Amino acid sequence: MPKDITSKPPRAARSEKSERRIESLLAVAKEVFAEKGFERATTLEIAQRLGVSEATVFTYFGSKRELCLEVIRRWYDQISGEVERELPQLNGLRAQLAFVVRKHLVNLMGEGAGICALVLSEGRTADAAFGGVIADLKRRYTAPFMHALAAAREAGELREGVPLRLLRDMVFGAMEHVLWDYVVSGKKPDIEETASQLTELLWSAFVPVDASLHALSQFRAEVGNALRRLDAPPSSASPSSTPRKASS
Repeated sequence: MPKDITSKPPRAARSEKSERRIESLLAVAKEVFAEKGFERATTLEIAQRLGVSEATVFTYFGSKRELCLEVIRRWYDQISGEVERELPQLNGLRAQLAFVVRKHLVNLMGEGAGICALVLSEGRTADAAFGGVIADLKRRYTAPFMHALAAAREAGELREGVPLRLLRDMVFGAMEHVLWDYVVSGKKPDIEETASQLTELLWSAFVPVDASLHALSQFRAEVGNALRRLDAPPSSASPSSTPRKASS
């Protein structure tokens, strides 16, 4: 029977030396997977970089896929923990949306195009067991934002009639296009500017329809007032500034 790649080795059975070896293996594996992707990376190269035999790798991980899964799992554990701690501290959906967009772009681009490509591509794997684990990791990562969306809808901050999952997918789907462009082109965009632009664009689709109409009406009124001020004739000169007629 093939080994279940979704299960972790029992930590209680590991010695301190084994824990250190596993941490070293994962650190080197992350570098190799980021540089070469899953398909081109080999456990032999990972072992050689670490200065151990390939058999040592398989002492701790049953396959290259299992090793890659643990690299991605730990990456998700770290960033999910950050989102779980920080997002609930923010007030208002607008601020929470801005946080999620910026945080995701920083997380995916912060370590270079390699790890970004690895996470994006392995999330689409055809391996059912592996893909299922990645899906679970994504659900945990996006859960705080889903809670924020639900609370905002309850408070009337979010437009009705659009499923929360669709709104979530719209946010992360838009960012995925930006991230793939980064991976393919190798050109890293300005994260702060891109995050701000995406947030503004997405927010316009999030606010209730009546709020959008009110904002538009207010904007049109402000523009109209500004145009009227520009078109108004200049005020007449004050008596003190009127030139005096020369006496005869």
